[in-house]
Amino acid sequence: MMPHTTPWGFQPEKDHQCQGGISPAILPPPSLSCHSPLPCLLGAQQTLFTPQVRCPHSEGADLSPILTGSYMGCFIDSVQDRTLKGAVFYDLRKMTVANCQEACAERSYTYAGLQYGAECYCGNRLPKRRSKAEECNRECRGEKGSVCGGLNRLSVYHVGGLSLSSAKRRTVTYRGCFRVPRNLTDTLASSLTQPNLTVETCSQLCSSKEFPLAVIRGPECFCGYPTPKFSLHDAVDSSLCAWDPETPGWGDYCVVYQTPIQDTRCIDRHFLPNKAKVFVALSSFPGAGNTWARHLIEHATGFYTGSYYFDGALYNKGFKGEKDHWRSRRTICVKTHESGKREIEMFDAAILLIRNPYRSLMAEFNRKCAGHLGYATDRNWKSQEWPDFVNSYASWWSSHVLDWLKYGKRLLVIHYEDLRRSLLPKLREMVAFLNVSVTEERLLCVESNREGSFRRLGGQPREPEQAFTAEMKALIDGYIRTVDQALRERNWTGLPSEYVPR
Repeated sequence: MMPHTTPWGFQPEKDHQCQGGISPAILPPPSLSCHSPLPCLLGAQQTLFTPQVRCPHSEGADLSPILTGSYMGCFIDSVQDRTLKGAVFYDLRKMTVANCQEACAERSYTYAGLQYGAECYCGNRLPKRRSKAEECNRECRGEKGSVCGGLNRLSVYHVGGLSLSSAKRRTVTYRGCFRVPRNLTDTLASSLTQPNLTVETCSQLCSSKEFPLAVIRGPECFCGYPTPKFSLHDAVDSSLCAWDPETPGWGDYCVVYQTPIQDTRCIDRHFLPNKAKVFVALSSFPGAGNTWARHLIEHATGFYTGSYYFDGALYNKGFKGEKDHWRSRRTICVKTHESGKREIEMFDAAILLIRNPYRSLMAEFNRKCAGHLGYATDRNWKSQEWPDFVNSYASWWSSHVLDWLKYGKRLLVIHYEDLRRSLLPKLREMVAFLNVSVTEERLLCVESNREGSFRRLGGQPREPEQAFTAEMKALIDGYIRTVDQALRERNWTGLPSEYVPR
């Protein structure tokens, strides 16, 4: 068994330490008495010692709360019934206890749990079933000598109140003023009435109960999820939510805030129980939003997507289908950027995702220079690499679409811009094409989590006007006209108006 790292916020006294070992948490796990011995690693041997802590029931007890970063113990976990399911991420190469703690604290969760050396789970409820300490025995992939759970075992830490910079901690977001749904208490699960109610009080209540919405009507606070009866699609003028009990009809409206808590109704995903009879591609030119579309499809259908390639960074973001062989037929569809008759005819059907070539080319250049979530530097844009990239890739944008229109057996054409503007209608089309039935609640959950982890961070995005020369524009505009005409000839809607040169 490997030792646990020293918990954050704890500076051990000499009498708390094992000689030659690493100090355990300042508090023993809840299932142990205050004077129970705890394990500590001494070389290759495990020994026991009694931590010098003061019991709440002792005379003169220290009743201070659990320190942030305290190790709570090893717990049993189940894929079918996870306790810590508020947020999840993976890192096959760099997972550490600190990274997981910080990720959960950013999202205002109380507990962080690590499993199998590379998986991090967040939540506000401590798992019920405790395991033997030695069953948490997997070394963290990014931190030698530290334990990150085991097989179906969680190493759990208390992280509530962890001190983070304001830039890192996720905040409450104003969603708007809405008409109160009928049977409000049935639509929204939890409530509180309090004079002088504040946004902070309501949002903290809802976050602690793991609800993504905090809803305020005068002195009343309600917590819940978006539902078909309360979809948040029809906001009204914010002045209607001004609270004045003497004004007729004031109680008909409520203010809605998004808490930092993730909507968990659509995060469960699995491989297909049986091999797919129809082999479906999710095809796009690089930089056209394929990864984002996969995020939407996985959360809407509950099934993993596969990939013609393997990208460890995407696997770490939760795309477990990345490691599955692309022809396994265990995934709902398979990402590909390939074109050409042979490659296309291997698939029975395809969702063809098309994006404005100006934006696609810039997105792919950003990825090549700075990864999935970064931006190319000013030096990159001014180098010869950028015009060479445009000259090489612009024709591929066109030939990719033309080849799939020519050789694809059954197609659904989706324009990235339409998906951004009309998420639910377009997502319904995609799910129906994949022959999967989903609930409206699940789709609303996807809408709440629409961005996933795929917004580029840091740096400033470059606008097309800055990036493309007149010669580049003339080249790309010609390809736009060719693709637009090809779509119309095959009875598809032409490219969105913002693509077409004027």
